[in-house]
Amino acid sequence: MENNHTYRKLLVWQKSMLLVTEIYNEVKIFPSDKLYALTSQIKRSATSIPSNIAEGYGREGTKDYLRFLNIALSSLFELQTQLEIAYNLKFFKENNFENLYKNTREIERMLTSFIRKLKGKNFETLKL
Repeated sequence: MENNHTYRKLLVWQKSMLLVTEIYNEVKIFPSDKLYALTSQIKRSATSIPSNIAEGYGREGTKDYLRFLNIALSSLFELQTQLEIAYNLKFFKENNFENLYKNTREIERMLTSFIRKLKGKNFETLKL
């Protein structure tokens, strides 16, 4: 019997994957001299979010999973700050920034809720 339980079915993982694509598309327009500074940091923070959700899912036990979800949340806060910096430096149009920031806030709410839910449950029962 195939195990249908996977991190790929988590809506928060799916939304964070979409955010990564949006981020990569947006930073293409950044000034080329920013490629290895802010652009690189933004990409790293964005990719860290779904990566840590997935990595935590593969770990044993609730405590370890929570640790990775909290790392994902920390990366999200880092990304929000970096997006704000890029906006302040006029690398984004206002509507592009607002859309990205709105998406990060949605993922923030989802991750926070998931962390709270997981704190009250046994991780193994969530995978069944």
